[in-house]
Amino acid sequence: MTRRDGLRLTPGIHSIDTGTCELVKNPDRADSWMLLINGVPSSSIDVNDAARLDFGYMQWIATLAEARWGSTEPLKMLHLGAGACSLPRYLAARFTSARQVAVDIDATLAKLVREWFDLPKAPLLKIRTGDARAVVESLHPSSRDFIVRDVFAGDTTPYPLTTIEFAEHVQRVLRPGGVYAVNSGSIGDASAWRHEAATLSGCFRHVMLTGEAAALRGRRHGNVVIAASDSPLPHDEFTRRIRRNPVPMVVYAGPEVKALGARPRRDG
Repeated sequence: MTRRDGLRLTPGIHSIDTGTCELVKNPDRADSWMLLINGVPSSSIDVNDAARLDFGYMQWIATLAEARWGSTEPLKMLHLGAGACSLPRYLAARFTSARQVAVDIDATLAKLVREWFDLPKAPLLKIRTGDARAVVESLHPSSRDFIVRDVFAGDTTPYPLTTIEFAEHVQRVLRPGGVYAVNSGSIGDASAWRHEAATLSGCFRHVMLTGEAAALRGRRHGNVVIAASDSPLPHDEFTRRIRRNPVPMVVYAGPEVKALGARPRRDG
């Protein structure tokens, strides 16, 4: 299926380095596509509207960036986990001076995503193949403003990306005032986000998290976004914006995060 912009969409199941991916058309919207990796929904992308984010947790991360920075700041952003690059594409439209790198372990997937979707070209958005932890460990100190972790193997984030030791590498790479945003899904482990909040609280001075009220109260599974920084986070502005969500949302910060009482995670 060739689009007007010359890019070719090829629906169906494709072999990639880590298994399979499937490109599926959204039956309810003509321009929307879903990317599944090994059967698990990974990304949703509207080919004609970069400003549309269908996944709630991506909207929350975008809201965090918009509450923290002005649109003209020349930010350097790092995405751990690329998928269809829905969030980097959105942020490129909102922060036009930003330079972004999206890291994915699957080179074939990265190639397909470039072929299918109208992604910003380098240097606005580079897709780098590699292991997320190894890439972070290789980066120069104080070299990124915003780091987003959205890495899953099936429905679980690899353990080495959830420890204090990894968080310390992220902390080293962030510039003063930089922010680390984590998508902590609770599908495979309902307590995962509590442990991640404790881990980041053991490393960063300021930690804030948000999610749908039902998920945070343990009534159902859902995504939780955790933000961490050594500088104050935009709690009031973020809370004001996030509460526009039609679904009831909760924001925890400071003592509320520490009161969760979970144990930090460490290597080994």
